Formats: sequence, structure tokens, C-alpha cells
Amino acid sequence: MTRSYDHEKVDQLLKSARSLDDLTRKGGILQEILKETLEGMLKAELQDHLGYSHSDRKGKNTSNRRNGLSKKTIKTSGGQLEVNIPRDRDGDFDPKILPKNQTSTSQFEDSITSMYAKGLTTRDISSHLETVYGTNVSPTLISNVTSKVKDMAKEWQNRPLDDFYPCIFFDAIHFKVREQGKIISKAGYVCLAINREGIREVLGTYIGESESAKFWLGVMTDIQNRGVKDILIACIDGLKGFPEAIEAVYPKTEIQLCVIHQIRNSLRYIASKDQKSFMADLKPVYQALTLQEAEASLDHLEEVWGNRYSLVIKSWRTKWPMLSNYFQYAHPIRKMIYTTNIIEAYHRGLRKVTKTRGVFPDNDSLLKLIYLATQDISKKWTMPRQNWGQTISQLSIHFEGRVPISI
Repeated sequence: MTRSYDHEKVDQLLKSARSLDDLTRKGGILQEILKETLEGMLKAELQDHLGYSHSDRKGKNTSNRRNGLSKKTIKTSGGQLEVNIPRDRDGDFDPKILPKNQTSTSQFEDSITSMYAKGLTTRDISSHLETVYGTNVSPTLISNVTSKVKDMAKEWQNRPLDDFYPCIFFDAIHFKVREQGKIISKAGYVCLAINREGIREVLGTYIGESESAKFWLGVMTDIQNRGVKDILIACIDGLKGFPEAIEAVYPKTEIQLCVIHQIRNSLRYIASKDQKSFMADLKPVYQALTLQEAEASLDHLEEVWGNRYSLVIKSWRTKWPMLSNYFQYAHPIRKMIYTTNIIEAYHRGLRKVTKTRGVFPDNDSLLKLIYLATQDISKKWTMPRQNWGQTISQLSIHFEGRVPISI
């Protein structure tokens, strides 16, 4: 059974609409679509409960049958709505979409929002609900349900933050967004922190043009305005001007360049026939136990490869002070900061959700999905990092007087 809302009635409401309020108020178009959708789903559920369709003659030979309708007033994001609930003679029909004791559509709307958070488009969700309930749920209705997420995302993005974070990873992920008829690559500037309890926390995601140090400076200013007074260690990629952007707002913060980013960038300039041998000589540099061993290995790397790949060696020499910062820390801290694997795992979670979209219609749509995906991903971030007690103790010694003591 496929049921849709009354298109003729909706057309009449559209013609009479004079403002946005006419669409969203009680009795408005979106309320009418939601009413028809819910009633169609409820009838589909009752048919499944009884085991036969309304026109099926075998229903007359069963003890349980349809038994008219009852009215129920429910709360929706657009106000109160009166819905006709089908009944059965035995009185044991309890619809899943609107359980007997439920007086709001929050569960229905949360289901739509959850599917949206998994990366399904409004049309995907409409198709899924039609398959499950046999009713045509308008993409317009689904879009309206998810539109309230935009305000939630803005509230989350502007929420107050802790005054202290031991470590924050800063990195960008790129998306395609339609703007003024053109498809533009936008950068999502991500701040993922390890908080004082050792648990991962996304502080915010900012949408801008291609990654730049100037935009990162604005990000630093924003998290400072939201309450962050001190960051012990900032882990970043090798973007030019990025360390200066951090130091301008947080002058005491120590910078750790991501070693894996540096390796990837280096291999772009190494001939494929030399990459295996080059990596064999490079590993002792970043896997050394001490700074002295690492610098001796870097000297050896230059002796062997300096003539053929002088630009690569120069890059390692120039960035070495910030690439080698992790050698001053004990192993638990080194393991946490020497790569940006933590934030890259988060990026993989975002790509898993956003890959079905291809191109986003605008920045708000992108931010909305990033927010929902982040809430979904972060549900797993309930435990502190392994050996966190030891790690925070070592940080408190290294950064004497800067780690808040809580008993």
C-alpha cells in the first residue's frame, strides 16, 4: 500500500500562503504533510498487525478487525497536531511510530535525524520510510525535520569550552560545496582536543576557503573567546604560517608538526624506484629513542640522499625544531602527539558519512551534517586514553604550574 499526502489540498495551501509562517504554523503546509504522512504510516502498521489489507475479504473471517479511528493531539516541532489513530477490535494494536503513551513526534523526528546523520539524503530517507511503512514521506517534510539541527549545530559551535586543554589537534578536511552556481572546494577546519580527563572532544569545525594560516588565526581567536586560556601542545600539519598563528594567541603552547604529514609530503618528491630505500634510511630518524640518535640518523640521510633530493632534506632541516619536539617527552606523550592519527580517524568517520553527498548545496547543509556525524562518532569517546593518569602526571611535571590540579 502506497499512500501520499493530499496533493490537491497542499496545492491549495501553497496558493494561499503569504509568508513562511503560513507554511509552518498549525494547519500550514508542512503540518498537513506531516499529518497525512503519520496517518499513512499508522494505517500501514495496522495492516501489518492484522495481517491483511483493508480490501482483503479474508479479514471478515478473523476475530480481530479494524475498529474505526481515535483522535490524538501530539506535539511537533511546528506546534500541536491532531492525528487520526486507527484502532483494532482487540485493542492490542500499539503502533511503533506513535506508541500509545507518546504525545509527541520526537521519536519519529529523531529517527529521521539519525538516518540523516548516517549520511542518507532526504530522498534516501523518504525511500527507506516508504519501503518500511508503505507510505510516501515527502523530502520536504524530512528537510523541515532536519532543519532544526542547524540551530543545534550553531549552539554547539558557540558553546563555552574548558579553560585548559593538554593537547589539541588542528587539521583540515575538504568538501565540495555549491556556491553561486559553481562547485567550490571548502576546507573544514577541525579542532579535536584531548581534555583534562583524557577523552577526545571536538571543540568546533569551521568552514572556510582552502586551508590558510590566516583562517586558522581566526579559529584560535574564536576558541580563546569561548574560554580556552591555555593549551600545552598543539599538533598540526606543515602549513606555512600555522605555527605563527597559534603563537599569536597562545604564545606558551608547544608546537608539534605531524611526522606522518612530513613523510607523505617528502615521498611526493622521491622517485618511485627510490622510495623503499629512502624510507629505510628515514625510519631511524623518526623512530629513534633519543634526539641525539635522531639527529645522527638525519645526518646519515643527508649523506646518502642529499645530492639527489636536496629539497626534501632541506625541508626536514628547516622544520626539524618542530618535527623533533616529541623527543623531549616520555613515551606515553610521544605516542599521543607525534602523528595526527587521532584527528585522521575522526576525518575517516566524517568521510564515511559525507561521501554519498558529493556536493553540498550550501555551507549550512555541510555544517549540519558535520555536527550530526560528530555527535554520532563521539558517542564512542567515553573512555580516557590508555595510561592517561601517567600521561597527565608527566605533563604536569614538564609544564610545571600549568596543569590544573583536581582532587
